[in-house]
Amino acid sequence: QVQLEESGGGLVQAGDSLTLSCTVSGRTFSAYAVGWFRQAPGRERLFVATIDWNSGTSDYADSVKGRFTISRDTATNTVYLQMNSLQPEDTAVYYCAIDPKGLGLSPRWWEYGYWGRGTQVTVSS
Repeated sequence: QVQLEESGGGLVQAGDSLTLSCTVSGRTFSAYAVGWFRQAPGRERLFVATIDWNSGTSDYADSVKGRFTISRDTATNTVYLQMNSLQPEDTAVYYCAIDPKGLGLSPRWWEYGYWGRGTQVTVSS
């Protein structure tokens, strides 16, 4: 059983920064990716960023490139999402998830089989 737990969400003002954490525990995989997705009320779940656990290679949605940075700490099994220059449109519940197939970095949320419960990020204008 894999467990993912997000933390670090909160209420910030436009232009502020926030760092989300995703701690992974339980079963491990030989190769996998950890992704961040977000979902605003009434909207679809959107890809934010993803990282290959072994290589550290990452990919980002165009909307966050240059503002967000994904990283991982293999010693603590934690993935981080550093978010800078936050804007009201970044407001959403942010989820981390694992794609256990090890076939590359996917932006498609349905490729990810294990999910955390999410953490709320609210950016006021």
